[in-house]
Amino acid sequence: MSPIKNFRVIYEALNNEHTFTAGDVVVGAVTFTLTEETKLKKLKVKVKGEARVHWSEGTGERKRSHSAHTSYFKAKEYLAEEGTVLPQGAHSFNFKLKIPEGDMPSSFKGLHGKIVYTLEAKLSRSWKLSSFEQTELKFVSKSLTHHGQLMCPQTGSVDKEVGVFSKGQVHMSVTVDRKVCSPGDTLSIVAKICNSSSKEMTPKFSLEQKIVYRAHASTTSSGLRMCKMAGDTIKSHSEQTASCQLKIPVDAIFSLHNCDIISVEYYLKVYLDISFKIDPEVRLPLLIVPSSFVLRQPGEAAGPYPAGAVGAPSYSDFPPPAFPGGPYPVPAGPSAYGYPAPDPTQYANAASGYNSQWPQQVAPFGFSAAAFPPPSMQHQAPTAPPAFQQGELPTYSSLFPASHDTESDKKC
Repeated sequence: MSPIKNFRVIYEALNNEHTFTAGDVVVGAVTFTLTEETKLKKLKVKVKGEARVHWSEGTGERKRSHSAHTSYFKAKEYLAEEGTVLPQGAHSFNFKLKIPEGDMPSSFKGLHGKIVYTLEAKLSRSWKLSSFEQTELKFVSKSLTHHGQLMCPQTGSVDKEVGVFSKGQVHMSVTVDRKVCSPGDTLSIVAKICNSSSKEMTPKFSLEQKIVYRAHASTTSSGLRMCKMAGDTIKSHSEQTASCQLKIPVDAIFSLHNCDIISVEYYLKVYLDISFKIDPEVRLPLLIVPSSFVLRQPGEAAGPYPAGAVGAPSYSDFPPPAFPGGPYPVPAGPSAYGYPAPDPTQYANAASGYNSQWPQQVAPFGFSAAAFPPPSMQHQAPTAPPAFQQGELPTYSSLFPASHDTESDKKC
């Protein structure tokens, strides 16, 4: 029976959304309890980011599988030297790992692929099974690209977008009040329609999502109609203006254009439903981004961060926390780090202290004090900078299914 119990890796949240971005420092601790004196071979912690895609097509002998993998970074730190002997009791090893700068995509999970950023800890002993624990980090990209063009968040605007359809006896001009929005935002769409034909037609509005997965020369895609609304019928030989207030679903994933094997695109589709005819349509591209990326118009509610902010606040943006004296240093109040204190019941997000062991009188993560006995030793992480090395990658795991399509027409 292994003497290692309650092996965990935990980290400090930098903001209320529990997000990280390029350049941030992940600060946390590896904690465990030993039931007897134990000799370690290796104790390390690692943070990494990677993207994977995998799908199959065909059946029988014609079945083919396609897969691709992209690694963005790996940073690891060794917390104990080989041969270190630890006594019985509770132990906590602190670490700081820096996420490198770079144009890395946001976290994503889809039907045929995923982009994940993980924090992993591993304790090895000679000729024994290793103890392993990992947790995912929610990563938000600092930059966005649209149709191959880099868009800087500080200058990303909510300017209007206009599209026009004109053919035969049908003319339609569509205006949407913004090109860039966030989940939960409401778009104002206006369609000016001139129907000189003998047919009646109904204007319809929808938000479309397209996800493309790439593996070398092969691609597969999935489409999803996020929401759909319909306007009043337009009589023949008449002109009419149809308007629509379309709300972006709060669970919509962000646009994704800076990953070479996965892309997520959105567009507004405005079309005229005509019986027994090909429906005229206008498509307007749309970027869905974190609220902190959008420059709000006067009077609009701002996101959790100031307008034009680049992702979440960086750890380096705040001064080091001040600790009062005493045998068990603890942060001086909820705002000691310069950002709101995490929810004490949220797993893997309690404050672990800054290069110090857990306070004896405080049980992390909202667990009872009995689950975390007082540490028998205080351990300092090595001062050497994290090394960037290539290592063994985990096997591809099952992915979350796409959200349900909403096909019902709603009146504008």
